[in-house]
Amino acid sequence: MYGLRVGMNKKYTKTIYVGLSGGVDSAVSAALLKEEGNTVVGVFIRTWHPEGFPCTQGEDEREAMRVAAHLDIPFKTLDLSTRYKDEVAKHFIEGYTRGETPNPDVLCNREVKFGSFVDFARREGADGIATGHYARLIHNGDSVELLKGKDASKDQSYFLSLVPKEQLVFARFPVGGYEKSEVRKLAKRFKLPNATRKDSQGICFLGAIDLKEFLSKYTPIKSGDVISQSGALIGTHEGAPLYTLGQRHGFTISKNDSGGEPMYVQSTNVQKNTITVTSKKFLKGSTIFKLREVNVLGAFDGCLEAILRYHANPVDAHALIENSTITVTLSEPMLAASGQTLAMYKNDSLVLAGVIDEAIHST
Repeated sequence: MYGLRVGMNKKYTKTIYVGLSGGVDSAVSAALLKEEGNTVVGVFIRTWHPEGFPCTQGEDEREAMRVAAHLDIPFKTLDLSTRYKDEVAKHFIEGYTRGETPNPDVLCNREVKFGSFVDFARREGADGIATGHYARLIHNGDSVELLKGKDASKDQSYFLSLVPKEQLVFARFPVGGYEKSEVRKLAKRFKLPNATRKDSQGICFLGAIDLKEFLSKYTPIKSGDVISQSGALIGTHEGAPLYTLGQRHGFTISKNDSGGEPMYVQSTNVQKNTITVTSKKFLKGSTIFKLREVNVLGAFDGCLEAILRYHANPVDAHALIENSTITVTLSEPMLAASGQTLAMYKNDSLVLAGVIDEAIHST
């Protein structure tokens, strides 16, 4: 059966609450679990989005209901909009206001999908939850190992990297052992009503919304000065919180002292509302990062591979615990800002992740 490819067997034929997003991945997950003999309940999670901005949540919920009706499974709607607003959107806004670069998808998974949703399913008496994430889990009693998804181009383990182990133990990822093309074929085999629907665009309030337009509703954003590495005033920008390290566009250079070369953001100062830029050959990365909000999922001794953003190229790294602080050292400098999530792997297994608290520039 298809479930055997994702580590599922008859001992897991229990009541599973599936987070139906309206997309094909979660729909196929529900179909696979039902085919294995589980009692499956579809749950659509309502999240918050700002007034006045476009959102497909209503359409997504209708698609999820159609899937549940087609599979003949119970359907529930779980309103987590307040939780989402307080723990994801607010955190995101405050992070950017401080000059950080938080990842809302990572926050959503930790606080909403594998936080409040898991708590809800447990209260309802479910034996587990499932989502359409492209990642794999190996369960061993009260322990669990999080692995990359089989489809490297769709792997979403990075977005799950801050979910605590005790929450992952309760989870299932039925499509994690498949290529996306295989999932589409399964959707057609199950005759799912959304078999040909385009993939969702992720978090609603960030989908097609301009960052400046969004942040301006909740925090003051005003233009400021662009500074060269020598301290000279060379241009203007739209607001320091809008920029992250390595960004090339979105600011105006009126006095380029680098021979006309493209300029990149080297640092931001939200207190002074300035950004410092430099040419690519002088752009400095960091090799040492101190982490907060650390999530340990496995043994992280020896050489590991670290990634600093979704689908980024991995870099060899080591992690060290000193006085309850975890410091990560990379084999080569990388551009990364405070607030970004750093995830570390041993082969395909995600063993450690955290939020960058401090990045130390290479000399």
